[in-house]
Amino acid sequence: LPIFMRKLLRHFPALLAVALLFGCAQAPTAPAPAAATADIKPEFTIREIMKSMVEPRADTLWNAVTTSVTDKGVETHAPKTEEEWAKMRYEAVTLSEAMNSIQMAGRKVAKPGEQAKDPKVELTFEQIDALINKDRAAWAKFAHTLQEKVGAAIKAIDAKNVDGLSAAGGDIDAACESCHKMYWYPNDKGAPEPEKK
Repeated sequence: LPIFMRKLLRHFPALLAVALLFGCAQAPTAPAPAAATADIKPEFTIREIMKSMVEPRADTLWNAVTTSVTDKGVETHAPKTEEEWAKMRYEAVTLSEAMNSIQMAGRKVAKPGEQAKDPKVELTFEQIDALINKDRAAWAKFAHTLQEKVGAAIKAIDAKNVDGLSAAGGDIDAACESCHKMYWYPNDKGAPEPEKK
């Protein structure tokens, strides 16, 4: 081979590495995928979520541990089997995730024309909507507070701790009532005062 060809072949690996390095440096970056939440739109109202997801699950957790007095003495009713504890956990998970759902932007409190259960005590759904949209951060804080209380219930469930579950049930009740007092019936003098934040 000619001398210049032998020199070229001798330096070919180094030249190839430089070419590859330059090519990689200039390769265009792939565009970031579109946000997955862009296509998510609320289908149901906050009221429907409360009725279908929140209230039934909260009731289950509130009543998970009960005490009654019978002719046999004081009896405590609480989850015992693996299936019963598992059911409690499913209920708690659903309740916690419902709090993410009600925070979705664009979700209305109720359908147009729906009436409050007790108009003498409760705000109209338009008034509740206005309160929520006036301070979304405060609305989110109430939802996150309930999630924290549900998180304590899940820890108690995972540990099969009856006393812990009972205490968490009371805290969940208080968190719900605090939110209702702020948004649903702030003028109800008989309702407990909202929990201080």
